[in-house]
Amino acid sequence: MYNYRLTLQYDGSRYKGWQRLGQGEATIQDKLEQVITQLVAKPTEIIGCSRTDAGVHALAQIANFKSETPLNCPDVLRYLNHYLPKDICVTEVEEVSEQFHARYHAKDKTYLYKIWNKEYSNPFLRKYSMHVNRKLNLEDMRQAGGFLLGTHDFTAFSNAKSKKKSMERTIYAIEVQEQEGLIEIRIRGDGFLYNMVRWMVGTLVAVGLGEIKKEELPGILEAKERNRTGDLADAGGLYLERITY
Repeated sequence: MYNYRLTLQYDGSRYKGWQRLGQGEATIQDKLEQVITQLVAKPTEIIGCSRTDAGVHALAQIANFKSETPLNCPDVLRYLNHYLPKDICVTEVEEVSEQFHARYHAKDKTYLYKIWNKEYSNPFLRKYSMHVNRKLNLEDMRQAGGFLLGTHDFTAFSNAKSKKKSMERTIYAIEVQEQEGLIEIRIRGDGFLYNMVRWMVGTLVAVGLGEIKKEELPGILEAKERNRTGDLADAGGLYLERITY
């Protein structure tokens, strides 16, 4: 078998996430599998590294698929970008070892979250950021993020639908930057629970607004109760930015 790794970008606004759902449901995985199946003339499953949620975007999602016959990578790249919808773009195709698995071999992931922090909304960012019209205290948000670094049980920051056996994850870095009203929050970790990044961002926003004290974060983690966190941040502001192997 020949194994091919894809790097792709997508605007998740009109999709119900990465993972294939029922027939007729618009997902990134489904769109890719339809086109790849046409390419190789055989039903083909594609494996994605991160199962991004409905409305979430990707700047560098990684996926792989296998073919019984060898394929020319530049030809595959041209074919996919010709037949895929214009809100999905494959930026790289490369042959990799048969053992490579996009999800299992990932070492860490970085998510980017964008917040428009001005009194009035920005019509050009409205689908790609969360609008917060009150001034955020960025230094309090940075200090609150420090309490989330390291290995913790993140039950308080996960959706009830999460069925993972272990709720423990390791966060390596949280950065909060701002330029002319656009705030970017980057969170890098070894893995994330369902909706975990959005709950984390919502909690940092609550700290920035003075609704939660930054010193409360350790207690929120320990209590494992989601009703003590901030609100769930909008899906449109979230981007899968980078995956390390």
